[in-house]
Amino acid sequence: MNVYQAFTEVVKRHQERPAVVYLGQVFTYGDLFEAVERLSTGLVSLGIKERDKIIIYIPNTPQWIISWLAVQKIGAVAVPIAPIYTSRDLRYIATDSGARTVICADTNFGYARELKEEGTLSNLIVSRMGDLLPLFKRLVGKAFDRIPAGRIRKAKGIFTFLELTKKRTATENSRLADDEPLELLYTGGTTKNPKGVPISHSLFMDSVTAQLEISYPLITPPSNVILQGGPLFHILGQVFGMGPFCVTGDCVIIMPKVNIDAFLYAIEVHRATTFFGVPALYRMILEHDRVDFYDLSSLIYCFSGGDVLPHETARRWKEKFGKNIYEGYGATETCGGVTMPCVREATPPGTIGKRLCTKKVRVIDEATLEEVPTGEAGELIVSSEHMVSAYWNKEEETHDAFLNIDGTHWYRTGDVVKMDEEGFFYFVDRTADTIKHKGYRVSSSEIEAALQEHPAVLAACAVGIPDEKVGERIKAFVVLKQDVKGVTGYELIRWCRDHLASYKVPSYIEFRDMLPKSKVGKLLRREMRREERKRHEEEE
Repeated sequence: MNVYQAFTEVVKRHQERPAVVYLGQVFTYGDLFEAVERLSTGLVSLGIKERDKIIIYIPNTPQWIISWLAVQKIGAVAVPIAPIYTSRDLRYIATDSGARTVICADTNFGYARELKEEGTLSNLIVSRMGDLLPLFKRLVGKAFDRIPAGRIRKAKGIFTFLELTKKRTATENSRLADDEPLELLYTGGTTKNPKGVPISHSLFMDSVTAQLEISYPLITPPSNVILQGGPLFHILGQVFGMGPFCVTGDCVIIMPKVNIDAFLYAIEVHRATTFFGVPALYRMILEHDRVDFYDLSSLIYCFSGGDVLPHETARRWKEKFGKNIYEGYGATETCGGVTMPCVREATPPGTIGKRLCTKKVRVIDEATLEEVPTGEAGELIVSSEHMVSAYWNKEEETHDAFLNIDGTHWYRTGDVVKMDEEGFFYFVDRTADTIKHKGYRVSSSEIEAALQEHPAVLAACAVGIPDEKVGERIKAFVVLKQDVKGVTGYELIRWCRDHLASYKVPSYIEFRDMLPKSKVGKLLRREMRREERKRHEEEE
C-alpha cells in the first residue's frame, strides 16, 4: 500500500478514536479524514497534479498533518521544511525541488510572498496557528496575545487554508506505486546547500512500522498516547508524529513550539505514555524549576534521537522518574532508525541500540572500505530493501555518499561507531563536517559560505563545540581582509542572523590571522575541531 491507502485503512478501524490533540482540542480519526478530503479537493482545484511538489512551511499544527496527508491523497510530493527558514532557504529549496506551491504560516508569509512576487512560486496557501481551534479559543488567544499572528495580504494566487477546506467533492485516491517518492526531505550534511532526500512510500512504511514496533512490548497499540516533541519536518518527528496515522491508530499530541510547562501539562492531563524528544529537551525538563508540580507517572516509553544522549542526562532522568531513556540512531537518508533500543532486555549504558530488522549495516575502515573487527571503531554504512539511492539533482554528492560493495548499494553515514559482541552499537565520533545543534544537522560549509559573503571576511571555518545542553554549540573562526578594521564578532553574528536560519547562527566568533589548510589548499576543519575539543576538556 502507498501511504494514503494505509491511512484510510487505519481510519476504517479507528473512526471514533482520538487521532490528534492540539492545544487541548481533540480531533478524531474521522475528523482528520474529513479535513484531509476537503483540503485535497482544494489542492486539485488549484490544478495541482500527481508528482507536483508542494512545500509545507508551517509549525507543528493539525494543518501540517492534514496538508501532508492531503498531498499523499492526490499523489503529489511533500517538501517539508523548517518554518523558521528565511526567504533565501525557501528560494533555494523551491528552485531545487521545482515546487511552485507552498503552504506557509501567517508568521512567515512575508518570505513566501517575496518569492511569489519574483515569480519563483505560483500558489501560496496561508495557515494561521489557530485556524482549526474553536472560536472561543481563538478569541481568548487573540485577546491575551497568546497566538502569534502575521499580516496576510490577499492577491491572485494567494489563498487561506480555511478557504481551500470549505468544500468536499469526490476526488480519486492516488494510485501511485509504492516505490514512488512521497516526499523530499532536505538535509544539511557537509555541503553548502541542503540536499533533497527522496523518501518512497515503501521505504517510509517499512521504516516507520519497524521503529514503532519497538515499543509494542511496553504499550499495545492503539492505546498509545504519544507526546511528539520533535518537528514534523524532520524524519524522526515524522516517525512518532505521522507514523501512527498510517500504522497503529494511536493518539498523537502535538505542540506548535517548545514550551516546557505546556509539555508537562499535556503529559499529566492526557496521560501520555510515550514521549519523544532530542537530548536537549530532556535536559530542559530536568532543569525546569516547576517540573515537580506535574504528574509524569503515565510515561512508559521515553525515546531520544537526533543527537548523542549525554550519560548524565540519562542517569538523572532514571533517578528522578524511574524510567529509562531509550536512545536510537538514524539519518534522513535511511528514513530514520538504523539502530534502536531493545526494550525486552537490559541495555548497556551509552548504547544506541541494535540494528533495526529492516536495515543491513557494516562498520568499515574509512579508507579501505574493509570491515573492521568487532569492538573496533569505524564508519557506519547502511543498506535496506527500499533504500534511498541518490540525492535529488546532486550527482557529485550522491557519488560521495553512496557506494556499491559486492553488488549491494550502501549509504555512508559519515559517523564513527563500534559494535560489541552482543550486537549493541555505540556512537564514537563524526567524520563528516556537520554540527549537531539542538538535534539539527548543520552544514559547516553553509555557515562558512554565509560569513564569506560579508565584504570584510577573507576566510571562515565553522565547527561544533561539545555542549551538554544543545549537543554542540557553533563556533566560527574568521580571517578578515588585510585592509579591514573595526569589524566585531557581534556584527558578523548579526550578519548571520540575516542570512541563515536561527539555529545555524554561530554562538561565538573568533578572529584568526590564518586557518589550517592541507597541501592542496583544503580547509582542515578537523584540526580546528580537535583544538577546540582539547581546550574544552582542559577547561573541564
